[in-house]
Amino acid sequence: MWSLGVITPHAAAGSEAEWPLMVPRQIVTRIARIPAPGATAAAPGTPPTSPAGLRTLADPAAMNDAAASFGGPGSVDAIGLASTSMGYVIGGAAESALLQKLSLRCNVPVDGASAAAVTALRVMDIERVELVHPPWFDDEMNELGNRYFQNEGFNVIASMSAALPSDPQRIEADEVITWISHHVNDDAQAVFIGGNGFRVATAIERLEHHVGRPVLASNQVLLWSLLGKLRVRSEVCGYGSLFQQSPPSTGTQPRPSDAARRRT
Repeated sequence: MWSLGVITPHAAAGSEAEWPLMVPRQIVTRIARIPAPGATAAAPGTPPTSPAGLRTLADPAAMNDAAASFGGPGSVDAIGLASTSMGYVIGGAAESALLQKLSLRCNVPVDGASAAAVTALRVMDIERVELVHPPWFDDEMNELGNRYFQNEGFNVIASMSAALPSDPQRIEADEVITWISHHVNDDAQAVFIGGNGFRVATAIERLEHHVGRPVLASNQVLLWSLLGKLRVRSEVCGYGSLFQQSPPSTGTQPRPSDAARRRT
């Protein structure tokens, strides 16, 4: 078993709900939510969703505090920042710096959903991508997503919110497949479904068959990246062609945590 930490500013379940589906009995997930500004135990407040609100939470100190809730050294083997929108808001360079600081502080591999999507698209030699976001992403967030991937060198064919129920728990895989199949642009080489609270894992493989091109999603790419950083040999089946690709092992890997050494 590998222990993966999930840090997120969002209230909705995301990676911690979908990762165990993709690699059952091989990972455990631990969740740490970045508290809303001014939150207390008695008044937790509402997590911000606006770009300005998310920008205030994209702070190394907030990340360190969230990671500290996992416990001491060796409590988790890797950490994922499960907030596609936070990556969009602060941009690729700031996101990379934030993730690197957290990795150095915790001495474990770290990645973020948006950054992992960039890596996955590059590994799959994708240049033209269509972005599909959850219904709760507004026009401003769609434009930030467009700008994020353009600044990373991609040609964004479209960036839109899916016309589906706004309650994440009411979104069905069949609805996701139908909506995206009817809206994918012929010029797009791949589709990226952004939003960690947009739980579409069970739709990915069938959607790839419908649209005839790779389909990536926030929780999927983040898991793929972290497993690669840990050099975990895991055959994930039924969740898209991405798992047939090997993530690049760039940079120096932190030494194995105490938890990892206990399992070897």
